[in-house]
Amino acid sequence: MAGSKVGSIGEYIREQRTRAKISLRQLADVSGISNPYLSQVERGLRKPSAEILQQIAKGLRISAEALYIQAGILEEREADTDVEAALRADLLLTERQKQVMFDIYASFRKENEATGLLGEDGPHDTTAPVLMREDETG
Repeated sequence: MAGSKVGSIGEYIREQRTRAKISLRQLADVSGISNPYLSQVERGLRKPSAEILQQIAKGLRISAEALYIQAGILEEREADTDVEAALRADLLLTERQKQVMFDIYASFRKENEATGLLGEDGPHDTTAPVLMREDETG
C-alpha cells in the first residue's frame, strides 16, 4: 500500500508544479534538490523524506503540511480554528512554541467539552468573578 502513496505524492507534486507554471529544473533550483532526484520523486521512483518535502513545498510556495498529508506522513485534520490559524501564521514563534500553545489550547477545549462549559452561545465561565456596579454593592 505504501507504494501507491509514493506514486501519488509524485503526481501531486507534478500537478502543483504544473499549476505554478514552473519547470522541473526551476523547482529543483529554488528548492535546492537535484533535478534527477526531483524527477524520480515525481515519477514515483523515490520516496522523499519530510525534509525534502518541506524544501519542495517552499519551492512551490505551498504548505508543507499538504505534502505531508499527501505522502501519508500526517493524517488530515479538521480545519483550523481562528486561534490555530493565528498561531500557525505567527512568524515570531518557534515551531516548538507553537506546538506547546496548540497543546494548551487543545487541553482547554477538551476540558470545557468534558465539563459541559460549552453552551449553544459559547463557553460559560463559572469561575470568573462577577463584577457589580457601584450602586449594586451593599
